[in-house]
Amino acid sequence: MRIIVQKFGGTSLRTAEDRAAAVRHVVGAIQRGLRPVVVVSAMGRRGDPYATDTLVSLARDVHPEVPPRDLDLLMACGEVISAVVFAQVLRRAGVRAIALTGGQAGLVTDDQFGDARILRVEPETLRRHLERGEVPVVAGFQGVTEDGRDVTTLGRGGSDTTAAALGVALRAEVVEIYTDVDGIKTADPRLVPEARTLSTATYDEIVQMAHEGARVVHPRAVELAMRGNVPLRVRSTFSDDPGTLITRHWEVDQVWPDLRHARAVTGITHIPHLTQITIHVDDARDDQALNVRLFRALADRGISVDMINVSPRRKSFVVRDERAEEARAALEELGLKPELRPGCAKVTVVGAGMHGVPGVMARVVEALKAAGVSILLTVDSHMTISCLVEGRDLGAAVRALHDKFGLGKVTPVLDGPERSPRVGAGDPRPAPASPSVSQPPGARENGARVMAREGEEPDA
Repeated sequence: MRIIVQKFGGTSLRTAEDRAAAVRHVVGAIQRGLRPVVVVSAMGRRGDPYATDTLVSLARDVHPEVPPRDLDLLMACGEVISAVVFAQVLRRAGVRAIALTGGQAGLVTDDQFGDARILRVEPETLRRHLERGEVPVVAGFQGVTEDGRDVTTLGRGGSDTTAAALGVALRAEVVEIYTDVDGIKTADPRLVPEARTLSTATYDEIVQMAHEGARVVHPRAVELAMRGNVPLRVRSTFSDDPGTLITRHWEVDQVWPDLRHARAVTGITHIPHLTQITIHVDDARDDQALNVRLFRALADRGISVDMINVSPRRKSFVVRDERAEEARAALEELGLKPELRPGCAKVTVVGAGMHGVPGVMARVVEALKAAGVSILLTVDSHMTISCLVEGRDLGAAVRALHDKFGLGKVTPVLDGPERSPRVGAGDPRPAPASPSVSQPPGARENGARVMAREGEEPDA
């Protein structure tokens, strides 16, 4: 069987017209000889009748403390409702369909309510339905504990994770993530109107863009797809545009024959509302012990730190604005005198092809200087360069970098000719070693998400 997994987010299911647009893609897949497995999120966004946040409010309006087990049971209802309704819409269109919960579809998880980790996927039930010519419509965002007694939820972005896990377990040809944007952009189009939709990107690039503030696909889903070697495609429910194909280096190389030299920079991402904390040290003789006490004090309070720069005389890092005062108190308890600079933003240049390419940092500092943007701190990795800037300079910094690397052009600076990818459903590639779908270690700690527009979060 040629299997395709199609995931539809809440904004793709909100109205009857939206659902009709989604059905068109399912029918189109069937007409191309594919066997679809559909994954759905709860219908709509906050305030809509069956959205996850609305259901949670029903319970918390009665009493603010909801036990985690009960909360998962309640939150899973939105996706179940969505699955039944969408199955009905498919039947009306003449498609044989069956609605399934996550547990019925074979997703087995641990019992970490609210942020459960997938232990395995048992795809036999889905395969039986596919062999009967039925389209399974699976409630995303949820699974069941190993003893089968409790419903669990997978955390934000859980429907993306569901789709990727099913895609790997079923060895699907592609997992399509449908949303209300036409793919992954080179920058937030609210800041950069000329931001371009990427036709292809590597798994690593999208995961990095997720970590650095971009959203549309949850990184857990990308990591699962990468481990199972299943391509992801992010596209709009409301058009036939191909969107963005996310795959491996060797497949992207079919489009950019020499990725290292063809495309140094893929996109510009940003994270607002950060506070820089700096500590100056007069006596560096006890430097290592101070580092231990400092970062342990923050860790014990659950405060995440980023952009860490440590030297014997100076310690600098950033935290979210809302945790800044708590961090200050923790450090002052150690006898330290932290200096806080609130209202900062992190702007990041991301690209799998930048490693070892001279001149990328030079372009970054040239662009920011020309835009009148001061750099407060920098950190880098093999495919990112991040700069901390004043929050008021965020838009100018993103636009300057986007323009400097020519990302709004059809052929960006340091980029080869862009053509439609020859990779997708039906293309040969190495099969995954096994359909095992346990989530990557550390997936729970990974809270960033990939987006085309900040504020459009991946659906539950």
